[in-house]
Amino acid sequence: MFAAFGPVSIRRMFSGFGISVDGVNFALVLRGAIYLRADADSIARFAAEGAGPFQYQTKVKTVTVGSYWQLPERLYDDPEELAEWAGRALAAAQRAALAKRGRARKPVTKKAATKKAAAKRRTRSAQAT
Repeated sequence: MFAAFGPVSIRRMFSGFGISVDGVNFALVLRGAIYLRADADSIARFAAEGAGPFQYQTKVKTVTVGSYWQLPERLYDDPEELAEWAGRALAAAQRAALAKRGRARKPVTKKAATKKAAAKRRTRSAQAT
């Protein structure tokens, strides 16, 4: 399906498959449907097509994953337009990856490191007994 888009990698993920380019996951195949990565720049386009976000049920609620939206049905028969949508999904995934990398990690203070080390020692000593 993604031949017009270009080479992709497919790997098992959760109960389906992840589709990626250069290690950046931009699509999921789950429960017989394809979901593309979406963000503020593309969600309106999915909604205009009548597509919805990926959802799954837990024992107590329905969880909506707003970053992946179902591929509109008509695109299954239009490889050129599917390639365009895949390109937008990859761009959204790349933006998300950049934003994630750009978030500064909170520096570990000496006090926090000491607490963490003490907790590890307690765990080891409890396991030894």
